[in-house]
Amino acid sequence: MTETTFTIGGDLTVKRLGYGAMRITGPGIWGPPADRDESLRVLRRAVELGVDFIDTADSYGPYVSEELIHEALHPYEGVTIATKAGLVRTGPDEWHPVGRPKYLRQEALMSLRRLGLERIDLFQLHRIDPEVPLADQLGELRDLRDEGKIRHIGLSEVSVEEIERAREIVPIVTVQNLYNLTNRQSEDVLDYCEREGIGFIPWFPLAVGKLAKPGGRLDQIAKELNATPSQVALAWLLRRSPVVLPIPGTGSVEHLEENMGAGDLTLTDDQFVALSELS
Repeated sequence: MTETTFTIGGDLTVKRLGYGAMRITGPGIWGPPADRDESLRVLRRAVELGVDFIDTADSYGPYVSEELIHEALHPYEGVTIATKAGLVRTGPDEWHPVGRPKYLRQEALMSLRRLGLERIDLFQLHRIDPEVPLADQLGELRDLRDEGKIRHIGLSEVSVEEIERAREIVPIVTVQNLYNLTNRQSEDVLDYCEREGIGFIPWFPLAVGKLAKPGGRLDQIAKELNATPSQVALAWLLRRSPVVLPIPGTGSVEHLEENMGAGDLTLTDDQFVALSELS
C-alpha cells in the first residue's frame, strides 16, 4: 500500500498529496486572479478535502498568493504553509534569480508578515543565484533558522551536485524540481532524495500531453480505474517513490476536486510499469 504521509526533516509530517498555490494568481502568474472569490474557495476546499501541505512563493503574483492564503486559511490549524524566495518579477512570466543575503532576509520577513506566521515551517530557495556565493545565500537562511524565523530549508531546480554542496552548509529537507510522467529529467535527483530521505516536490506534476490521447496506454489505464489521465499521472507520482510530494495547482474548485481524487487510486504493478515506460 502506498504511504499517504511523509515526515519532512524528521519532525514535520504532512499528507503526500498537497496543493500548489501558483495558479490562484493572474495570467503569467502576475497580479490578482480573474475570480478572487473562486481562488479563496479553492484554498478552503483544499483543506476541506484533507490537504495539509500548501506550497507557495513570494514571487507568485508577486505576493498575491501568500495574501490570498492568509485571507482564506489563517490561522492554518493543522496546515503547513511552505513558501520560497529568490526570484524577482519584472512582469508576466518573467523570473530573475536574486540571492543576495539581505534580499533573502527581507523576503522571508515579509512572507512571515503576509502569511501571519511567527515561523515558516519550510522556506525554500527558489533558485540558486549564480552571481552570489551559495554559502552566502544558504548562510542567511541558516541564520534565519537559528533565529527561529524558519524551521526547515529546501531547494528548487537543483542538481545532485548542488544539493550535496548545499548540505555542506545547512541541512536540506526538500527539493522541488520539474518532474512528471512525461518529463523525467530529474530522475537522478529523485533517486538521490529517496536514498537520503529528502522530500521531493515535483512541480508541474500534471503534464500528460500527447500521452493522454484516446486509445493510448494512459487513456486505457484511466478507463480501467474509472479515472482521468491527470488523476492517473498523480497516482503514478505517489507510487513512484515514498518521498514524492505532488502539489497539483489549479484556480478551479472543480479541477481541485478531480486532482484530489488521485489519492484514492491504487495502481497495479502492471499499470505502474506500463506508465513508467511511457516517457
